[in-house]
Amino acid sequence: MSIICGFPLLECVYCLGCARWVWKRSLHTGNRDSETWGTASAVEFEPVPRLCRLIMAIYEEDLENPCHPPPGGYGVNPKWVLRRRTYEETRGRAPPYLIYLDHRNSDIVVAIRGLNLGKESDYAILVDNRLGKKQIYGGYVHNGLLKASAWILDVEGEMLKESLAEYPDYTLTFAGHSLGSGVAALLTMLVVQNGERLGDVERKRVRCFAMAPARCMSLSLALAYADVIFSVVLQDDFLPRTATPLEDIFKSIVCLPCVLCLKCLRDTCVPEEIKYKDPRRLYAPGRIYHIIERKPFRWGRLPPVVRTGVPVEGRFEHIVPSCNATSDHAIVWIERQSQKALDLMLEEESGAAMEIPPAQRIERQETIVRDHKDEQRAALRRAVTLDVPHAVSPSAYGTFDGAHAAAAAPGSEKMSWQELIRRVREIDGDSVHT
Repeated sequence: MSIICGFPLLECVYCLGCARWVWKRSLHTGNRDSETWGTASAVEFEPVPRLCRLIMAIYEEDLENPCHPPPGGYGVNPKWVLRRRTYEETRGRAPPYLIYLDHRNSDIVVAIRGLNLGKESDYAILVDNRLGKKQIYGGYVHNGLLKASAWILDVEGEMLKESLAEYPDYTLTFAGHSLGSGVAALLTMLVVQNGERLGDVERKRVRCFAMAPARCMSLSLALAYADVIFSVVLQDDFLPRTATPLEDIFKSIVCLPCVLCLKCLRDTCVPEEIKYKDPRRLYAPGRIYHIIERKPFRWGRLPPVVRTGVPVEGRFEHIVPSCNATSDHAIVWIERQSQKALDLMLEEESGAAMEIPPAQRIERQETIVRDHKDEQRAALRRAVTLDVPHAVSPSAYGTFDGAHAAAAAPGSEKMSWQELIRRVREIDGDSVHT
């Protein structure tokens, strides 16, 4: 009799537990993901708005007469565009992109556009993830995005090499949005690992800004390249939080909400320690900049604040049930809010009518780099304690400068550019170079 009476009690406890879980998930807001992070400074965040404008320029048919010119004269100078590739020129191997020589900021920029819902080639890149079951540089990456990045580097390598040699003081920046963010991140990884391809370019000259990043690399790689890859996320953006494999999502595009709901429900029930030990689970790459512009139970948008960190746990693991989850993914909103955030940072740091002296700016930049390296070391050590596959703690000797930045796990030995291209060709069944 007591056993029979016990069943309703167990059912009630189970129902209460499920109701508590649903209540907590329903109240999960985007600002909670980064509430323990520090705030970013104007010096480190300064490139984000102008790189967003460069990405937006790819959508323009005529750069001389843009349909949507940015305010304040922050547009793109058509004379500084070294090359611009369209879908017809890439033949579906990669999204459209442009190479821009930014003399104003001493920067060579490769900007890559986001997903085009009307192009089958973009979907083909996303659903191709066969190489996700194999290692590369001590981790796992998205195969389609890797092939697109290898194609760009193979085709544009000589131009980038010549530009870097002609302007030895310029940095090399890869920037992308959505689909392009994954290509840009893996392109940065390829350049760092194959510096000889671009004339032995130093790691410190290379960087990447991934706007609304796709999950494209395993956790060990995401941490190892946090000194050169920076992801920018606006509030509740769904893509960095979607742990569901991209190929599963876009194979079921007709019932996308159902797929997201079911898979994220299942993913949320998986214990954290099991997630970290899954070597094929992909994450948003590098250091993360999270733009916060809304708070719970507050009406309207607030002055944007940018938080930054190199998280191991809580790297945007849960989708936010928000009506802004898709609008926050738009490059237009990212550019607008990042510019507002940068203006507020400049006002707070130096006053509205003052500019930071060059010497003080350089000193501040060096301090930020040191702090970021310390935070990256701590994240790598934390990954080792969590038994993250292929994660290796940084050396206690010397500097953290790329000699041991990539995960030095078994199978992560140095791969030559010819070997990488050979592997990609074998998987693709076709030539990469055109």
